[in-house]
Amino acid sequence: MYLTHEQRRRLDRRARREDKTLAQVIREAVDAFVADEPPSPAAAVAATFGALPDMDVPPRAEWDQRGG
Repeated sequence: MYLTHEQRRRLDRRARREDKTLAQVIREAVDAFVADEPPSPAAAVAATFGALPDMDVPPRAEWDQRGG
């Protein structure tokens, strides 16, 4: 990875301030960046599957009577 002089200077300063290595600061920055990616719809469904196993769900016929 190539950094500009200014990027390196700022990362070094932050690493010193937080008593961390440069690698730690960069890994944290990468983690923060990729955390902003929205999860895929499939991942969201998979993460919540079975979350409310005791939920009382009305039968499909009752849903149809309500209009959806």
